[in-house]
Amino acid sequence: MEMKNKMGYVPINKLMFTMGVPMILSMVVQAFYNIVDTFFISNITSSSIADLADYAINALTLAFPIQMLMVAIGVGTGVGVNSLLSKYLGEKNYEKASLVAGNAIFTAICMYILFLVFGFFGVDIFLKSQTSNELVLSLGSSYLKLCCILSFGSIGSMIYEKLLQSTGKTHLSTIAQLAGAVTNIILDPILIFGLFGLPKMDIVGAALATVIGQILTLVLDMIFHYYFNREIDGKLVYLKPNKKTIIGIYRVGIPAIIMQSLMSVMSYGINIIYGLVSETAVTAFGIYYKIQQFVFFAAFGINNAMIPIIAFNYGKQDKKRVKDGIKYGIIYTLVLMAIGLLFLEIFAEPLAKVFSLNQDSTKMTVLALQIVPLGYLFAGANIAFQGIYQALGFGIKSLILSLVRLIIVTLPVAWIFTLFSNADMMIWWAFPLGELIAFILGLYFQRKINQNCINKIKDN
Repeated sequence: MEMKNKMGYVPINKLMFTMGVPMILSMVVQAFYNIVDTFFISNITSSSIADLADYAINALTLAFPIQMLMVAIGVGTGVGVNSLLSKYLGEKNYEKASLVAGNAIFTAICMYILFLVFGFFGVDIFLKSQTSNELVLSLGSSYLKLCCILSFGSIGSMIYEKLLQSTGKTHLSTIAQLAGAVTNIILDPILIFGLFGLPKMDIVGAALATVIGQILTLVLDMIFHYYFNREIDGKLVYLKPNKKTIIGIYRVGIPAIIMQSLMSVMSYGINIIYGLVSETAVTAFGIYYKIQQFVFFAAFGINNAMIPIIAFNYGKQDKKRVKDGIKYGIIYTLVLMAIGLLFLEIFAEPLAKVFSLNQDSTKMTVLALQIVPLGYLFAGANIAFQGIYQALGFGIKSLILSLVRLIIVTLPVAWIFTLFSNADMMIWWAFPLGELIAFILGLYFQRKINQNCINKIKDN
């Protein structure tokens, strides 16, 4: 019996909203994993070490590029899975869809092995490339090693989440994410400060709370997938690696992985460049980045809804629904970024003061929260463009756009601004400039795609 998929008939504006809201919640929940750790760690104190919280936040900031890389590989693979799986579902080819799902799980296992090895042998080398402060190195190593060694929860949940999203069951993945986040929030103060008779674990407690929450999310995602995803056959035979299927996943996935990894490269580069100004600048960047994730992750939530909608209808060759998917994806993303811009501009100072840091770190964080969001509307358009390119199979264009906005412009400009006498303020302008230049390029790419791809679809 033929199964009818809502992505083929529900009005696009309604579909984008109903799928997007759960995905936004899911992405925002992911931001909690980072911000909750940061908040509680900013309240760590020591009678023997002054400003221990600042050192701990600095350590988290230096560890963050690897956590972002983990997300990049997981999400990038998920983008390839999402695009290919949605296409096969649109074509009603359920055998190939099941093969894609099985091979997606196989790749997740491979990814975990990679980060497991890094956790044992690569963490210290990575951290030493960014700082020589022994206290920061010790704190960062304790945190990052645990996150990598027990990363199967994070990696696995990202893949299973995409399997649920591809079939339109975004509410189930959101439930799993919320359960994991709530668990993390509850466990963080208990394990960090040693409540209810448990030992005080400081930064290690934050890492442990995080991975426990991620493992719970994975367990729930797996239960939901195997019970509710009736369109996909979950037999073990589909886990056997299939060369053609894996190539198909990574034809879109590799550019997406590279694109997402650029955020990790950018953070790593910014940590080093801002370190030329002061450790305070690095700490402030860490705080800002955790806060801005709530805005950007919301935009990525719409992006994640847009990709399967556009890909599905492109598979059906439905010109109007593809165009509507693009239109509403851009509109919704820009609205979210505008709200984020206004919120951060108005509440920059109180947000910075939430974290128990010294006066200099707080002041620098306020500067970041006031200056960087000025480029958010350009950033929103760029995020929407990247989703459109990915959905239509133009992963290379997404990669180029991401390179421009995160690396090619931002890092050199940030370094140049460190040479200014008012570097404390100027370094933050590198981000809006990067987004502006990328936006101009994105408009050009979109025009070409409209001419050479979308407009050539036959009218229904």
